[in-house]
Amino acid sequence: MKKMAVWASVFALALSSCGTKTGGEQAMNQPADQEEQTDSALEPIELTLWTYPVGNWTNPTNIASVLGHFHREYPNIHISVEFLDYNNATGDDRVQEAITSGHPPDLIFEGPERLVANWGQQGVMVDLSDLWQSDHAKEIYDSVRFACRNQNGQHYIFPVSMGTHCMAINYDMFRAAGALQYIDEETRTWSTEDFIQAVEALRAYGQQEVGVVYCKDQGGDQGTRALVNNLYSGTFTDDAHTRYTADSEENIRALQLLYDLEGIRFAPEMVGSDEIAQFCSSKLAMAFCWNVSMEINQVVTNPNLDFEILPMAFPTDSGQPKLQGGIWGFGIFDSGDPEKIRAAKTFITFMTENDSQYAKAVQISGYWPVRPMEHIYTNDELMNEYSIFTQYMGDYYQITPGWAKARTAWWTCLQKIGEGEEVAASVEEFVSVANAAARQAEADGQ
Repeated sequence: MKKMAVWASVFALALSSCGTKTGGEQAMNQPADQEEQTDSALEPIELTLWTYPVGNWTNPTNIASVLGHFHREYPNIHISVEFLDYNNATGDDRVQEAITSGHPPDLIFEGPERLVANWGQQGVMVDLSDLWQSDHAKEIYDSVRFACRNQNGQHYIFPVSMGTHCMAINYDMFRAAGALQYIDEETRTWSTEDFIQAVEALRAYGQQEVGVVYCKDQGGDQGTRALVNNLYSGTFTDDAHTRYTADSEENIRALQLLYDLEGIRFAPEMVGSDEIAQFCSSKLAMAFCWNVSMEINQVVTNPNLDFEILPMAFPTDSGQPKLQGGIWGFGIFDSGDPEKIRAAKTFITFMTENDSQYAKAVQISGYWPVRPMEHIYTNDELMNEYSIFTQYMGDYYQITPGWAKARTAWWTCLQKIGEGEEVAASVEEFVSVANAAARQAEADGQ
């Protein structure tokens, strides 16, 4: 476990430097030094930034550092920060309550599924299309660019970083079971037939439960969607992101395979984090809910992890895996105050146009740039290992209308399949519910 030992020490050191939330907020809310305030004649502008826990974007020490640079450059614009999480009460529900009360934050840091498909659809976000005209913005990858705008061409997010979710295997267990022959260690890919044979080899070795299709709720559902879509080249939505297509012949075949395959179990009592815990305690031979942050977290926090983790793309029949991606960036809520909106755009430009500031923003997120940038993770073994998966990023369909209800309908569908309901009937009900939600969302947004 040489790799894991090295990274345990590195990230333990990084975490030890983090301050408390209170201390971080104090640091971020301090005004710039008086001697720096060359624009004292300008009226001060107070902005709020709410950020979800993307990598270390809720680490007060890191955020204080980047805001310190901004405040010195723009002393008349002061930004205070509040941290969200992915629990409803302290995340999405809190944002929605702020929107309903008429007091949302000025800036928010998250992904297109919230900024474009949710709040943008509600008509409460500022169109950032003007920021997309810069030379740096023109370098943003097309797959990211398409995910950041709605069907009318409005951009409600300016992206900072991107990542790809993958899966992982217990390398030691695969080796002992003779199953390494079924994976390509160089490209980190394998075929659907390889996957089937690997599961059978692990079962023969004595590993009764090789993997689980967790479906208690939406936690980690990006893994189950990618698993199903890749096995036989299915899709979750149409290309235009207007309707859900999980009832295709390819997806039905994939779900039936998973249901029938000895060693794979549908687990309605588990979410993604439960699967990760069982994988890291060697109760499972593979995890479908995985990315670089998962490995970092386990290296730092799990003293009982005693096997080599090998991240892998999902098995596919096409030879070209399409991984579920993540995109994160800034959005601006429409306060109706043009000066505040201008100041918020100034902040986004500062964080994304200057290469040194942009590199810091990306590194804090723990993922990769959305435009070409070399050497951002020089000598970083783990980040370089996981960078192989960015080339496999597939369609970013999370901006499809009705996304929130579609997620609920998806894990409900998986639960019913696990209970023995016919696969075709379950996915037909899923698309019925999801597409009804999509139509309603489009109607509400008009």
